[in-house]
Amino acid sequence: MSIDAVVIGASAGGVEALNYLLPALPRTFAATVLVVVHVRQGKPSLLPDLFAQRCEMDVVEPFDKDVIAPGTIYFAPPGYHMMVEAEGGAPPSIALSVDPPVRFSRPSVDVLFETAAHAYGERLLGIVLSGANDDGARGARAILDAGGECWAQDPNTAFAQAMPQAALREGGVTEQLTLDEMAMRLTQYVAGKNQKNQKDRGL
Repeated sequence: MSIDAVVIGASAGGVEALNYLLPALPRTFAATVLVVVHVRQGKPSLLPDLFAQRCEMDVVEPFDKDVIAPGTIYFAPPGYHMMVEAEGGAPPSIALSVDPPVRFSRPSVDVLFETAAHAYGERLLGIVLSGANDDGARGARAILDAGGECWAQDPNTAFAQAMPQAALREGGVTEQLTLDEMAMRLTQYVAGKNQKNQKDRGL
């Protein structure tokens, strides 16, 4: 698997799942990670600061038009859809929108997944975690249709099963994994990429 970006969607029970998954990523993880969590609007999110203390990767809450940097975790701000823009050969950037909620949610997992699928195509991995609605199901399908991959948390291990179950029903999921399996696969990706780089340099 060769990826430039990972998009993650989570809702009820998702912070606990992210707290397991994101700190497992090493500083050498080169892909961008973009995260939507359904959080209460009208107050600042504590998630960027919380995960910045626990993760080796840089963690930020982006501004509109920020150029997306590799090796960085981006959390969607409360009350804004977070989208990926990549037009005319320009590097991918963040677009924030106050358009109406999608599937009752702003930020919306579907909006992030669909725009990232357009920008990254086959070099995108989506991950649908615990949640109590069906946001992310159509976005997962968009990732698959664009040539990327999408994992869903095994519903039997999720605090709220509705979100991963909806993604599975929609047919956009390539693999159903536990959090342990996801973390292992992502760290194996880093190890495999490092070995390839050493081989390319003749080491």
